[in-house]
Amino acid sequence: MNTALTAKNALKQQNQELLERFSAGESVTALVSQRCRFVDELLIAQWQAHQLDTTPVALIAVGGYGRGELHPQSDVDLLFLIQGSLAPSDEAKLSQFIAFLWDAGLEVGHSVRTIDETIAQGKADITIATNLLEARLLCGPQAMFNTLYDKVREGDFWPASDFFVAKRDEQVARHAKASAFDLEPNLKSCPGGLRDIQTITWVAMRYFDASCAEELVAHGFLEQDELEELLECQGYLWQLRFALHLISGRDENRLLFDLQRQVAELLGYKDETQLAVEQMMKRYYRTVRRVMELNQMLLQLFKRATLGHTKELEIQPIDEDYQRRGSFIESLQADLFDDPVEIMRLFLHTARNSNIKGIYAPTLRSLRRARRAQQTPLMDSEDCRKVFLEILRHPRGIASLSLMHRHGILSAYLPAWRNIEGQMQFDLFHAYTVDEHTHRLLLNIDRFSQTEQKDEFPLGSILINQLPKKGLLVLAAIFHDIGKGRGGDHSKLGAVDAQEFCDLHGLNKHDGRLVSWLVENHLVMSVTAQRRDISDPDVVAEFADRVRDAVHLSYLYCLTVADICATNEKTWNNWKGSLLRDLYFSTQRVLARGKEKPVDIRARVREHQGKAKKELLRRGIKEKSLDTLWQRFKADYFLRHQPNQVAWHAEAILKHKHDEALVLVSKHTTRGGTELFVYSQDKPKLFATVMAVLDNKNINVHDASIMTSKDGYALDSFVILEQDGSPVSQISRIQGIKKALVKALSNDTAKLPKFKKLPRKMKPFRVPTQVSFLPARKQGTSMMELIALDSPGLLAKVGDIFYRCKITLLAAKITTIGERAEDFFMLQTQDGQQLNETQQEALSEALVKALDTQNQV
Repeated sequence: MNTALTAKNALKQQNQELLERFSAGESVTALVSQRCRFVDELLIAQWQAHQLDTTPVALIAVGGYGRGELHPQSDVDLLFLIQGSLAPSDEAKLSQFIAFLWDAGLEVGHSVRTIDETIAQGKADITIATNLLEARLLCGPQAMFNTLYDKVREGDFWPASDFFVAKRDEQVARHAKASAFDLEPNLKSCPGGLRDIQTITWVAMRYFDASCAEELVAHGFLEQDELEELLECQGYLWQLRFALHLISGRDENRLLFDLQRQVAELLGYKDETQLAVEQMMKRYYRTVRRVMELNQMLLQLFKRATLGHTKELEIQPIDEDYQRRGSFIESLQADLFDDPVEIMRLFLHTARNSNIKGIYAPTLRSLRRARRAQQTPLMDSEDCRKVFLEILRHPRGIASLSLMHRHGILSAYLPAWRNIEGQMQFDLFHAYTVDEHTHRLLLNIDRFSQTEQKDEFPLGSILINQLPKKGLLVLAAIFHDIGKGRGGDHSKLGAVDAQEFCDLHGLNKHDGRLVSWLVENHLVMSVTAQRRDISDPDVVAEFADRVRDAVHLSYLYCLTVADICATNEKTWNNWKGSLLRDLYFSTQRVLARGKEKPVDIRARVREHQGKAKKELLRRGIKEKSLDTLWQRFKADYFLRHQPNQVAWHAEAILKHKHDEALVLVSKHTTRGGTELFVYSQDKPKLFATVMAVLDNKNINVHDASIMTSKDGYALDSFVILEQDGSPVSQISRIQGIKKALVKALSNDTAKLPKFKKLPRKMKPFRVPTQVSFLPARKQGTSMMELIALDSPGLLAKVGDIFYRCKITLLAAKITTIGERAEDFFMLQTQDGQQLNETQQEALSEALVKALDTQNQV
């Protein structure tokens, strides 16, 4: 009988039992211990079955297995401790034993060493040394294990101070690789994850020779409620990890998108106002934030204990209640925070003193105690409100608000903030929780004021210093997303909250209305710039009506840019920056000119033609040839393009041989992107063909201006970017795009190519296709918005549907928000008319049917 197969089946059966008991709500701590005992019994039985109990070899569990913690698919880390060279027969037995474990389906990490080799390697490698601290004898000579145990605890084997520094540096390096708020967090290695809890225990084991975190209470380094909080956090992280192992069937520690829904379901979460997965992740993010704070406080205490005698911190008095110790603020009385206003004064001091970067551990412990004891919101106190306004108005106020957020005081002050803490949005666009996004937005506002940011945010760095009251922008930032997670329009909910907050804090009516207006309209500028045709004077005029004056415009611009930059690391690029600047200056001109002086369309056409002609004549282009060419173009062409673009197109067209399509790619960026211009005799599916080629070249399209000359030639302009948001600039890349487009446009077959498969990260998401028509601005045109899954080849498919529905595309604005495409199209019928209701319904049905069917996974 195959004993390895029997063992493998037994392990599978045990995993099934663990799943059933876990689903029934049994304690994960008990299940982790049970799994460990089961593997212990298997290993001990097989150790004897392979007759290794008669050899001078000790079987020792190390690492997590040594701690007695084993999740369903965790590695089984083993040390085979030997006295010297093994006899060939013993070596063969050991090899057979290891092979058996692998055949049984266990993931085994093992080493074979003598005591001296083990100690030498432990001294050279902090990871090995840490594993040895948790060593546990399973089988074999007790005396050998005792010798190893004693040597590991000798003073010259990683002195406590060296061990602390090594583990702290290890943690710093680990934290640098990931954020606590990753969308697909690693439960072990992310900041606030299981490794941060283990680091505390490891340092304690080395310093106190403690065997577990519980012993820290007896040594006075951990209070009982802190221990309970630490164990509660560990328990929840264990639940997530245990469920991940059961669902994935592997040693998976990353909460991947395609596993998150299943984990949430296994943990018993149900879709309500918030999705089940969002509820689960909200608790996760709140948990890691608590672990991070405890970890910071306890490691600081250990640092003082292990290194305090070698490095004393400079002390600088602040007042009779506070002093600065190094870069930390320290309270001089343990019960100081019994008075709530002192909690706020602590953070006012951090604003006033730029040398303060954090809170000293004993003070942080007192602050945590006071925070837990607080029964009512701090903002209910008039004295606390006065101090909060001082923080808000201080030039370094945002740094203090950041520290308040880190230590849970912002939510203790403002109850609505507590609701968004850890609030995750299950999509690919919002890379951070709502509170962390808002925190980063605040930091971006601070960055605008810094000299070194002038190149990245040229307009923002000017406007931020011209705002009448910067604190009003900060308040709007705090409230802009505070309504998320409640259901309903978060902008309107937040605007109400902001107005009530301003009234409570005694702001004048004008300031309160401004803050509330900014919150309610914080998305308007980005939507207008990215999804509307801002070359259309009517679009700008409507936006100017909403903004009302230059002061509102400046505040809104700063909030919009800071908001976009805080959404995720890839959202901001020069293209968006250019759009927002163009909209800002266009709106500023409308506000300065006044509505009584509308834009003279004919004058703008003449202006653009005149400037372009002057440049082209200078280059030697004949005026007669130019006039003949331009007579073929409609007025809209000159409105939508700047004079330098008009000149560039005209010169190339006049020099071009008309036997194939003309494809131009700009050498200089246009609105932060690369302009692609296609001049060709118009043909069916031209837009779809161009989109298909660009999609297969991994090029992102952000803007499309689709025009046809009076004699049937396409004059199509596109703004394109690389996947990372940078302009397309490599010569070889440009040549490849040109060649592929010319070839595709010379092909008479209208069949679309095969597109790439949907990426793994996109598969868990469902974005129902939505088509809506907006009120038309121009006679003979229809405006359509499309929301759909951003699947490969989406724009090519949309272009194909336009062709089949006999619809002409005039312009497109392409916006991708994570997994969602939110695109805007200007359309008309083939005879130049607006789409009637029947045509709108037919197009909508065709788009929904085609895109939803193709996006089924």
